[in-house]
Amino acid sequence: MHYLHGKVKDWLNGYRPPLVCIRSSCTINTTEEPALFGRLVSAISKSFRMSQDLHILFFPFLAPGHSIPMVDMAKLFSSRGVKSTILTTTANAPLIQPTVDRANQSGHRHPITTSVIRFPAAAAGLPDGCENATHVTTEEAKLKFLQAVAMLRQPFEQALRRHNPDAVITDFFLPWSVDVTLELGLPCLVFQGTSLFALCAYQSIKRHKPLESLPSDAESFVVPGLPHRIEMLRSQQRGSSEAPSVLEFHRQVGEAVQKSDGVMVNSFQELEPEYAEHYRNVDGKKAWHVGPVSLCNKDVLEKFERGDETSIDFNKCMDWLDAKARGSVIYVCFGSISQFSTAQLREIAIGLEAADKPFVWVVREVGGDGAEWLPEGYEERVVGAGKGLIIRGWAPQTLILDHPAVGGFLTHCGWNSCLEGVSAGVPMATWPLFAEQFFNEKLIVEVLGIGIGVGVKEYAAREHEQKRKVVMAEAIAKTVARLMGGGEEAEGMRRRARELGEMAANAVEIGGSSYVHMGDLIEELIDRRNAEGL
Repeated sequence: MHYLHGKVKDWLNGYRPPLVCIRSSCTINTTEEPALFGRLVSAISKSFRMSQDLHILFFPFLAPGHSIPMVDMAKLFSSRGVKSTILTTTANAPLIQPTVDRANQSGHRHPITTSVIRFPAAAAGLPDGCENATHVTTEEAKLKFLQAVAMLRQPFEQALRRHNPDAVITDFFLPWSVDVTLELGLPCLVFQGTSLFALCAYQSIKRHKPLESLPSDAESFVVPGLPHRIEMLRSQQRGSSEAPSVLEFHRQVGEAVQKSDGVMVNSFQELEPEYAEHYRNVDGKKAWHVGPVSLCNKDVLEKFERGDETSIDFNKCMDWLDAKARGSVIYVCFGSISQFSTAQLREIAIGLEAADKPFVWVVREVGGDGAEWLPEGYEERVVGAGKGLIIRGWAPQTLILDHPAVGGFLTHCGWNSCLEGVSAGVPMATWPLFAEQFFNEKLIVEVLGIGIGVGVKEYAAREHEQKRKVVMAEAIAKTVARLMGGGEEAEGMRRRARELGEMAANAVEIGGSSYVHMGDLIEELIDRRNAEGL
């Protein structure tokens, strides 16, 4: 609307004929009747917008696990004729721009645009350039980072007024953005970066408060009211190690979701049908399944460039996997922000060697050359002999999981990783750490039957990794052997994983459940825009 007003004003400044009202053939003097002229411009603007394609602004939280799936989602909407704008900060824009540029080569009607706002790092006491959650490693820095993110409220509002979208899809970790969007009269959908199963479990615990009657963290409880019997430990819940300010933040997240017009879920109907129904009937919110969004990346280069720059040569990685037997490799990765102590890294190294299965192990940057956590002679004995490939930093995860040689996935149970494992048709060994990851483990292991756990029993926030109990090499080796071995248990997991992988692929194809959900949402947003334009 602002764009059209500007064009009309520019035109009038250069040439000011009388405007003729078509219905009554009356002449409007634009200088003497500004109110009538304003109403006419407003009517023209509304008519103009009703005939235009939908425009959605996407606002991801500043972390890879949030921004990557939202960029994928923007690509999917763009492929359906929706004008898509991604709002991010100065230092985060270069991380997503290569993906956006490649997507724009597809020739869609509207290229995806990236809009940048300044991140107030200094105002929050953070070093310059600290604009992504991957840079945050202490509890103090975490709180400062969240404070800086909250300071984006005014720049976000200014961006909405500047871009004037028809709707906003914002991240659930940006709860204040829901208030801003609704205050401006725009539809606001919250992107929930996890499973509906986890959302239902979390809401059930919040509603029924089963933890209050437990005398200690070692006590177990059954999550009330779910379609399946889910038993967990109190020690696996968020409140056992999070700071009060962080718990307050999550309370605000829950309130924002309830205020919103509904949630977007990176999942698909066939994966968790009982929980889609439960969320709709019990929690009372609209939810649109639009995933797995990672499947919008069709070719090898799209998958390789997705996310941060990787430390490994593409050809080296593929050549290494090509040399391995089908289904023989275990892929090991704990996400983009998880950290382990050197003692834990050493146990993982020993456990993978003892399991005697080829492995690709992604290790987040820990400094040094690995001498302090790799056993003596490990590089020569294991890596040099072709038994293992260690990738330091970022890895092209979907590309690796899709390779025929990969037959298992040892994961921290972040939802993106879980869904990428499902999409690849690969069974998983589960090692949850924090956030909703213990819920995701229950979905993978007990509901879907495509995984086994290493036995982690305690929630430990990322900044408390030194307090985590070390999982010993023997348990790691035993879990990998069960996952990658023969026998009825392993074969059953592999069969179910393959079936779910096929369902995932079908969901995003034309006529699939997620394809239909996205179409329904687009139609609903267009109808709402047009109704408000009348």
